[in-house]
Amino acid sequence: MMETKAVAISDPLVIGGREFKSRLLMGTGKFRSPEEMVAAIDASGAEIVTVALRRVDLDNPQDHIMSHLDLAKYLILPNTSGARNADEAVRLARLARASGVSDWVKLEVTPEPRYLLPDPVETFRAAEILVKEGFTVLPYINADPVLARRLQDIGTATVMPLGAPIGSNRGLKTRDNIAVIIEQATVPVVVDAGLGAPSHAAESIEIGADAVLVNTAIAVAENPEAMAKAFCKGVEAGREARLAGLGKPLFMAEASSPTSGLPW
Repeated sequence: MMETKAVAISDPLVIGGREFKSRLLMGTGKFRSPEEMVAAIDASGAEIVTVALRRVDLDNPQDHIMSHLDLAKYLILPNTSGARNADEAVRLARLARASGVSDWVKLEVTPEPRYLLPDPVETFRAAEILVKEGFTVLPYINADPVLARRLQDIGTATVMPLGAPIGSNRGLKTRDNIAVIIEQATVPVVVDAGLGAPSHAAESIEIGADAVLVNTAIAVAENPEAMAKAFCKGVEAGREARLAGLGKPLFMAEASSPTSGLPW
């Protein structure tokens, strides 16, 4: 009898020297109520939760977002959403650290409000400053393999290329470029933005991404808690498929049953 190898599906995600069981990161925006947000995050199995610093009153410990999150259960990842340049992003990150929120930061620099595409020059400049100041930096970027390599070379903890524009739910439109980023990566690759369905998350993990970050697709669903569970399953299925070894696409058909040595 041929021996089969067990597929290791419990391999941890390691970011900044910390291990996480879940490969699904969750955002906190757009939910209809704090209760829906908490239920969805819990259902997702996520351990890393992003919070936009511009939506948090750092001087108020009872802030409506932070007060609903179990800070012992989740790693709070402040993000610099809304920052238009490096200086604004660095200032927001420093405020979060000074207020005791975290020295981890999801770096976002999006000067143009219509498409919210990240500014590569200002993102790199901010990342250089924050890495030197000891922050664990997770930069949101266009699916640019050259920028991704430059960022990991200066010490960012991840690179986070977009699948499609923020909140668009369009899926993995940058698949080919993300594949190049994954091939060259020495840090975890987290697909961030634009994923609108669990199948998009599964596809991202199947091609080799280490994790995905999802917010809008879950928050705007008719049932965010159920959608969060579905995304959790999609990520797990994608990882299991990746580790199991996906078959290579073929141009022509190939019979799944033997065609030689048959009596007819």
